[in-house]
Formats: sequence, C-alpha cells, structure tokens
Amino acid sequence: MSELPVVSVTELVTAFREVVESSLPPCCVEGEISNARRSPAGHWYLTLKDDYAEIGAVIWRSTASRLKFEPKDGMQVLVTGSLQVYVARGTCQFIISRLLPQGVGELELAFRQMKEKLAAEGLFDEARKRPLPRIPRRIALITSPSGAAVRDMIQVIMRRWPAARITVVPVPVQGEGAAPRIAAALRSVHRIPDVDVVITGRGGGSLEDLWAFNEEVVARAVAECRVPVVSAVGHETDVSIADLVADRRALTPSEAAELVAPSRNELRQQLNQLLRRMDRQMTARVDRYRLQLQAVRSRPAFQRPMTLVDDRRRQLDETAGRAERAITLYVERRRQSLAALAASLDAFSPLKVLARGYSLTMDEQGRLIHSVDSVSAGQTLQTRVTDGSIVTVVQETLRTSPDHSE
Repeated sequence: MSELPVVSVTELVTAFREVVESSLPPCCVEGEISNARRSPAGHWYLTLKDDYAEIGAVIWRSTASRLKFEPKDGMQVLVTGSLQVYVARGTCQFIISRLLPQGVGELELAFRQMKEKLAAEGLFDEARKRPLPRIPRRIALITSPSGAAVRDMIQVIMRRWPAARITVVPVPVQGEGAAPRIAAALRSVHRIPDVDVVITGRGGGSLEDLWAFNEEVVARAVAECRVPVVSAVGHETDVSIADLVADRRALTPSEAAELVAPSRNELRQQLNQLLRRMDRQMTARVDRYRLQLQAVRSRPAFQRPMTLVDDRRRQLDETAGRAERAITLYVERRRQSLAALAASLDAFSPLKVLARGYSLTMDEQGRLIHSVDSVSAGQTLQTRVTDGSIVTVVQETLRTSPDHSE
C-alpha cells in the first residue's frame, strides 16, 4: 500500500467530478419523475428513474421560473441538462436546464394544471359571476390598441349603441410581460370614471400567442376585478383560463361587443311594445272604472235617494217603538218587584209589632231597655207605643222569677 499515492477525500471527489463532468457533455434524458418537491427558495428537487436505475436531479430557480407547468410525480418527461458532482457530499446529480412532458405538449399540460387548480378554488363557479349592466355608461376595452379586435369591438358598439362611451386601455396581448400588464390593467380599471363593464381579449392565434390569457396572474386579476368582465380571446374554438373565470365568455371580440352594448333598434322595439302594452292596460283600467262607476250610479241609493231615507226613517220609527215598549215593560216589572219587596219589609216592620200591643222602652240616650238591671229608681224613661210615646219616672224595679209564666 505504501507504493500507492495517498489523496484526501476532497481530492478524490474533485477528481471524480472532473472525470464525470468532462467525459459526459450535456445530454437529453428520458425518464419518470418521482419525489418532486419545491424548496422555499424556488428550486425543484426530484428523482429521474426508469425500470432499472434512478438519479437525483435539480431544477434551479432561474430555470423553474420559466416553466409553464409544475413537475408532478409519475410524469414522463424528456429533460436536457448535464451531470454535476456535489463535492461536499460526494454525490452525483443531474442539473436540468429544460423540461418537456412526454405524450402532451408543454402548454397543454400547463393549461390542464392551471384549470384544475383554479377550478378547485371555485373561480369557475357560476354563483360568483356577476350580471352585465343593461345599459352601460362607459365600456373599457383592455386589449392591444393596434389589433383588429379593438377596431371590430368599437365598430360593433358604435353601431348598436352610439351613446356608449369607450375607453381603450392599451396593453400587449402576447409575448414576454404581456400577462402582468393585462393583470395590472384589470386591477386598476375601476378607477376610470363611470366604467360599468370591461372587455378583455384579442383576436385568434396559436396557443403560444394566446398564452398570456392562460397565466395565473391574469386569471386572478379577472376574478378580483371590481366591475363585470367579458373575456373574448381568440375564435370560437379557443378557450382560455380567462374565459372560464370571467363573468361572461364571448366566442369572439365582436360577440363581446354585442353582449355589452344594447341594440338601439331592439330597445326602440321594446320601448314601443311597452308603450302599446301600457296603452292597452290603461284603456282596460279606464273601461273597468267606467263600468264600476255606472254600476254605482245605477244603484237605488243614487237613482231614488229619498226612498232610502224613507226606508231608514221607517226602520228608525219601528226601532224606537220597540225600544219604548221594552222600556215600559221593564219599568213595570221593576215596579212590581219593588212593591213585593216593600210588602215583605212592611211585614217585618217594628211598627207592625207595636200595632199589635207591644211597646219599646228607651233610656235618656235612646238605648232600648232589655233588663231591669239597666234602670234605677228615679230614672226617666220613654216608652214608644203605636200612636206615640209615654214618658215615665222609675219608682221601683221588680225582677221576675225564672219560673214566673207572666
């Protein structure tokens, strides 16, 4: 062993790195993603594998920011990059500079992922979408000022509703930086005085040309816009994420203009129909009231008013006669009752008792004398008889024995 050169671990791993990185130039690798995760710094770490082997891989943040989709476990991909040895750990990993999905296009995959994500959040729900104003005061067009779409929309709006006020908010509709500009316009469009509705979109093109309207930043700006949004991106067969989030989707920019601008001719026809309906309703109401008035006028009370007065006078006389008879009968019954009561009271009157020979004796204070013990000799007493009173002076009191019968 003394004849072999002695190297440090660092020298060994560094030599390993030089051999690996110099012997294998950048290449394309086909495989399946597993263990994909995103770090807080924005880097993606994952494993590339096939049926017989696997290798760790990394996508640095600068590359990951340009991806249209997110790496998912089980996704078949074709990656471009190169091997790199991490000296501190002596491990080998594949540095990915480009990532392409297999079986479906990159943009198509990104579209599907974004659609699933926003649908799960409820941004496509019909319940959150707002109605468009019937007659808008001002219409904002967020689009390219030089495209054919803006000219088509202005022509349609002016033809249908010349009174509409239009404000064009110029933004790029494709290319790098288009999505943030469109999103910024959507978030600030409510500051335009009297704006009631917004149209955003562009004419047709390839999926790459329309991609700005599939970006998440635009989708969320559409959802957060304070006024109703109509999305008109591409032609009839083109469906963007902005279309799905918007309050209304138009197949073309021209159709979007028709949705927000009322037709002058249609409104005139509707107004004429309303006027005719009001006229018919008012005529019918007047005729109904006229018939009611005629029916009222034909009643006897209005045709022969004195007849009604005479009828009421006769009824009043009859009622007065019945009341008088009832009162007379009531008084007679009360008189009879009173006489019977007076007779009963008279039968129990002390005067009646006096008339039968009895008398009442009272002292000077008018108190009845019930016992000889209540008087004394020389006391003056008054005796009440049926026809007057007798005043006497007591000479003597005699007590009657209990067995005395008189």
